[in-house]
Amino acid sequence: MPIDDYTNFPPGTHMLEDHKKEIVLTPTPSDDPEDPLNWSTLRKAVNFGLTCSYVVLTFVLLDIGSIAYHYYEYFLHLTFKTFNQTGGASYAGLAVGCLFFVPCVHKFGRRPLYLISALIQFACAIWYAKFKTAGEMITIGLLSGIGGSVSEAIVMITVVDLFFVHQHARMNGIFIFMQSLGTLGGPIAAGYILVNMQWRWMWWITAIILGANLLLVIFFFEESKYVPRWKPAGKRISKRREHAEPNDSSSSESEEKSSGSDELLRSSNMESQTYPRKSYLQRLALVTKTDGPILQNFYRPLIVPFKFPAVAFAAIQYGLIQAWFSATVAAGSEFLIRPPYNFEANEVGLYNIGGFVGTFIATFTVTFMSDWLAVWQARRNKGVFEPEMRLWLLFPAVLFTAIGSWVFGIGISRGWHWAILAVGNGIFGFGFMVTADVALTYLTDCYPLILNDALISVVFIRNILAMVIRFSITSWLSGMGVQNTFILIGALSIGTMIMPALLMVYGKRARRHTARKYMEYASYQQAQRPAL
Repeated sequence: MPIDDYTNFPPGTHMLEDHKKEIVLTPTPSDDPEDPLNWSTLRKAVNFGLTCSYVVLTFVLLDIGSIAYHYYEYFLHLTFKTFNQTGGASYAGLAVGCLFFVPCVHKFGRRPLYLISALIQFACAIWYAKFKTAGEMITIGLLSGIGGSVSEAIVMITVVDLFFVHQHARMNGIFIFMQSLGTLGGPIAAGYILVNMQWRWMWWITAIILGANLLLVIFFFEESKYVPRWKPAGKRISKRREHAEPNDSSSSESEEKSSGSDELLRSSNMESQTYPRKSYLQRLALVTKTDGPILQNFYRPLIVPFKFPAVAFAAIQYGLIQAWFSATVAAGSEFLIRPPYNFEANEVGLYNIGGFVGTFIATFTVTFMSDWLAVWQARRNKGVFEPEMRLWLLFPAVLFTAIGSWVFGIGISRGWHWAILAVGNGIFGFGFMVTADVALTYLTDCYPLILNDALISVVFIRNILAMVIRFSITSWLSGMGVQNTFILIGALSIGTMIMPALLMVYGKRARRHTARKYMEYASYQQAQRPAL
């Protein structure tokens, strides 16, 4: 898009619905059947499903250790401080690893980094099953974080690879639900393994499942990075709509007038030719490399939050909600095994069902509502979509987060019935799910062409915040007490409401102001899809 067009259509603003009330597909797919946007539903489901299973197992590996704290304390004489240091080391690994691995995801493809990550996680699970000292535990935590550092970014990148803007919220919602499933559901299963088998078997079974997942990735995970096989020649054809056949390469007789770059498709000079289908082995190529420098992709993500307000907002909002979630899990693991609760490992796991139910309800209601709300508001805005239209959902979500934190903190400090704590956990889980989904979807809507740098920034800041909270939570709890700690967390959550409020007023102006910088940064990205 020419820079002058950003006066009315800044980055993220586009036509979502035309005068015929039909959805305009954004980004516009090519005529190539191997374009991931044109893949069949089954092919997309297999690819996205494997990335989701990867996320589940990543957070199972990172979080089931919390359920075994009592066993570590009894058999290995480890302290709660060591336990939290291991959690902090995991987040440090996630933060540092994303700075190195994610630029490589765009340079060399999703598949090779996925395989490397899966191998590291498999090795860490085996080491967890055999470790004996505090130093080993912290080291494994760091390495497992490095191994899982691709997980958050690769799924959001895959969402953009495979799906259209009006589908992003529900797909990001499924990703965050899978993350919660690993964090909350993993300890439920691990608790029963601990009680009925032996604590090391918790890790052996995890290693077996990770090994099986590795085999599935080797034989079924296709590369979703799209590299056009012909250069676009600039001929304009009519835009695609949601009801159109995705592989239909015929061009329209008439050329429609554009009210933004998203209205038009570019076609190839070779549009009359048939695109060759890739073989099974070509789809599973180990490396899909693109030309161009990569060095700037290692340091530019550290600058992006200071250049683009939407990136800073997503990083802080997503990072804080994850940090509060980490604090809740750590506190529950410490206090639920002590009087008056005296929970066994499986009972601590079952307690997490409350949070799981909250995230489940939010995933299959509010995340779908976010996409519906975007379409509905665009229709009221003459078909024009603005990313800020999604931010309305953040206000009730933040309230749910704060209320859940207060119920948990006050309740556990006063010995309330565990069911009340579980309800508070569910309320928090609901707010967590919606907050994370809206923040990440807003980011992907605003700046899709610099998603590489933006996601690294978000994941890095998210994990730095979670690491700081995890390292300091022991001091908070001992210095302030459980009740005051979680009252403060709830109050800080309420305070974050100022950010979406400001963006709803000034967000479009900020996107217009950063349009030139956006196009400059986009020119350095490894993504090869034409910027339509």
